[in-house]
Amino acid sequence: MNLAEVLQGHRVVVCVGSGGVGKTTTAAALALRAAVDGRRVLCLTIDPARRLATSLGLDEMTTEERVVPMALFEAQGLKPKGELSAMMLDTKRTFDELVERYASSPEARDRILNNEIYRYVSSSLAGTQEYMAMEKLHAVRQNDRWDLIVLDTPPTTNALDFLDAPERLVAMIDSPAMRWFVQAFQGAGKMSFNLLGKGAAFLLKGISQFTGGEFLANIAEFVTGLNELFGGFRERAATISESLRKPDVAFVVVTSPAPMAVREAIFFARRLESAGLADSGFVVNGMRPLLHEPSVPRSELLAELSELLPPGADVEAALTRLENALDDERLLAVGDRIESDRLRSQVGEDRLVVEVPAFDQDVHDLRALTEVADYLVGKRQMEAIS
Repeated sequence: MNLAEVLQGHRVVVCVGSGGVGKTTTAAALALRAAVDGRRVLCLTIDPARRLATSLGLDEMTTEERVVPMALFEAQGLKPKGELSAMMLDTKRTFDELVERYASSPEARDRILNNEIYRYVSSSLAGTQEYMAMEKLHAVRQNDRWDLIVLDTPPTTNALDFLDAPERLVAMIDSPAMRWFVQAFQGAGKMSFNLLGKGAAFLLKGISQFTGGEFLANIAEFVTGLNELFGGFRERAATISESLRKPDVAFVVVTSPAPMAVREAIFFARRLESAGLADSGFVVNGMRPLLHEPSVPRSELLAELSELLPPGADVEAALTRLENALDDERLLAVGDRIESDRLRSQVGEDRLVVEVPAFDQDVHDLRALTEVADYLVGKRQMEAIS
């Protein structure tokens, strides 16, 4: 299987990997290729940077879907058979929309939205962004308009955060400690320690001396409201996580040839496998091309170089510097191939590994994205350069 078949055979493609390895570019290029080939595609990004908007020819990314105008494709000589749209995740707005959609009444909705703990959790708590990314993906999958959804996952220092953060968030909200707060609060709409055991009541009374009873009540009200809203936060997270295990979902692990990035990609692939989320391929971005050694005698190189340099220049020294620079560049390229081969040997020789070269300039428009896409789907292959 190649990445063209991955795009054609799945409805959701999730690009995962550590920060700074080209996930955003890869996601945009895959979405572009699928749209050119005739699919209606939504590229959903969680990265707040402008890279995706710029490369798609948009002035900005918004939390509403934006269709890439046909005129932008035509200006680059492209004639897509399908349609490409892009959208950026707004973590708090996504959370607010869930509350507004599922609240049992306007009063219950306002009670949650105005809760101080909710305001913090919905915008600042670690893991909320990753959880809302899964929520947003779950929501847009319900829209039959999209043949394909390509998700650019959050820029994290650890690629495991995307899988683990929702569980951590849910564990915090739906923990035994939180149930104590709920039990104490539900007595009569205020802190009521009489309903608790002596040990729990003593603990909460001690905490309330430092935080105040109102803070504990806010926590209890927040957790109670969310559990009522979602029918149990833990159960909802489990449903969303299970949706990622459906056969129409593909994971593409993106890395660079840097040793640390490759090591994390291998670790992440194993984590995906242990979670029942099999990857569909690997992308190694930024591979340096392997330059050929000169095929002519050194004397000829000296003669050609002397014609290019000003009179009196030390041609021998200049050629030596060029030879050293070539050796350094070849050494770096060989190192990239060693790391790419290490990835293959660790994940299995039968696994799909696609190499994308390092480009002289940043990928900043549809034409450059098309070039990246050509490498991703196998229309172009990396070759040694003379």
